[in-house]
Amino acid sequence: MKLQLTGLPPAAAAAYSRSSLPAALAAIAVTLLCLLPGISPVHAQDGVAGQGSVQTVNINADNATEMAAGLTGVGLTRAEDIVRYREQFGPFTTVEQLAEVKGIGTATLDKNRARIKLD
Repeated sequence: MKLQLTGLPPAAAAAYSRSSLPAALAAIAVTLLCLLPGISPVHAQDGVAGQGSVQTVNINADNATEMAAGLTGVGLTRAEDIVRYREQFGPFTTVEQLAEVKGIGTATLDKNRARIKLD
């Protein structure tokens, strides 16, 4: 394989390509290692945080900011809708009742079921 580096004299181009090969191989190796599930920094964090601690959200007491931070797929606007529903109709008696809030569907309930508290 002949590498052509434009703008460099042939001797400099040859020296540059030989000296950069180990660095390029090292970069490729690190990239490939990061793609492995057991090595990824994201998975390492999951292992530490996933030791049985699940952040819970009390939909009958928490404010909108707390709900938005604790519920997957629920932003601040939707969390404010949950608070308004609670103020208008009273406390939630079941987790499924949360689906009566516009924009909260069964998929959102299923993702958050383990996090939701009623008391």
